[in-house]
Amino acid sequence: MTSRSTLTTNIFASALYSIRLFFPKGGSGAENSPGRKSLLGAMICIGISLIPLVAVLVVSDGMIKGITGRIIGLSTQDICVHINTSSPSVSSGEDLEALSARLSCIEGVNQAWPEIEGMALAVGANSRVGATVRAVEPDVFFKNESFSSLFSVIEGTPSLSTENSCIIGQKIASDLNLHAGDKIRLVGVKNTNGRFIPKTSQYTVSGIVSCGYQELDALWVFIPLKDGFASMSLPSSRFVISLVTDNPFSPDLMRIKFRVREDLSGLSSNAPIEKSYVYTWNELNSAQYENFASTKVLLLLIMLLIVLVASVNVSSALIMIVMERRKEIAILKSLGSSSRGVAASFLLMGLIAGVGGVVIGVPLGLLTSININPILHIMEKCVNIFIEFIYMIFYGNIGSYMEVKILDPAYYLQEIPISIPFRELLIIVLGTLFLSLVVSFIPAVKAGKEKPLETLRKM
Repeated sequence: MTSRSTLTTNIFASALYSIRLFFPKGGSGAENSPGRKSLLGAMICIGISLIPLVAVLVVSDGMIKGITGRIIGLSTQDICVHINTSSPSVSSGEDLEALSARLSCIEGVNQAWPEIEGMALAVGANSRVGATVRAVEPDVFFKNESFSSLFSVIEGTPSLSTENSCIIGQKIASDLNLHAGDKIRLVGVKNTNGRFIPKTSQYTVSGIVSCGYQELDALWVFIPLKDGFASMSLPSSRFVISLVTDNPFSPDLMRIKFRVREDLSGLSSNAPIEKSYVYTWNELNSAQYENFASTKVLLLLIMLLIVLVASVNVSSALIMIVMERRKEIAILKSLGSSSRGVAASFLLMGLIAGVGGVVIGVPLGLLTSININPILHIMEKCVNIFIEFIYMIFYGNIGSYMEVKILDPAYYLQEIPISIPFRELLIIVLGTLFLSLVVSFIPAVKAGKEKPLETLRKM
């Protein structure tokens, strides 16, 4: 019992001494010591280095989740069934819709959306561009939760209920100079007795949409599902049934995939579907998803190196404090303080510096992350004003100037969604505190090994 109380007393004394060193009483002159100023500077450096680290973590996480969510919700859904158009099991729109209804009854599948995907040449009044044609159900933009929430309407109405109507992406509308109500022609290829003949269909643009990620929807043209069989070149197209589950990141996704595969293979009571293939969203986009994840890890490692460099300042500041306080340390050890107790005091000082850096850096980093979109817009305006000024000086006009985009919408999201990964944020906080303790170890051991008699003789 006595040893436990002694240990508690030593810990309390070490903590009290470290707090006294970090927050000295006024009038003692210790508050102006170079060592303490260096330690406060090191604490501020840790806080400043944490700001970009937290911002990179939140922004990259939001960007990855935003892009991945759009790929899953608008392109592949959670599970995607591909059926060759030459399959004898699906020869009409009714067959495709019936199969979609059949798959929606599988355990774990909430919704099933049939469509036909193919390529065509989209022709406007004065230009043309390659397009990905997607024949979908007319009410998909209203009943599919991902479509209704992730697509924003730029012009018109996202409706395919009227005859010969279509919905196009913002990029293809810009390339062809089209607006809601304009006509667009889709030129495909028809195979007649081994001869390929151009096949043209005309549609009216009922709406122009954007998902905020131009690389995904740049070439999309949506037409009604019933028109897909009539106007699209089926040999060069494919039937697709997109399946929605409760959670695309759930471990149950693979089990649902196997149930779908069993149903299509005829292992259940249903007839088999020939030339059908089942994929999960991450199987179709594994390379892109791994690229996002590796890029995020690389950025975080670079930011962590900055924090490590800032943490090293704590070590040098503590060494200065040990040199300044050699007399105090000698007196404490002469009065009975142990080497471990003295070392613990300086370890606690390093930990306090780390805690102070976390208190400074994490809130400021989160504040920066939450306001990252307005910050980027302000930066874009400042950069463009500066470049316009340079153009005026060297060229006399800004007629040939093209506006600079910090995040090009052709490759990034137009607006970065904010996602705070609390678990990873906690790891950063604990890692920063651990680094503060590690870099404080050598000065703390040096302070604990101070020999009081030698020190007092030199004083």
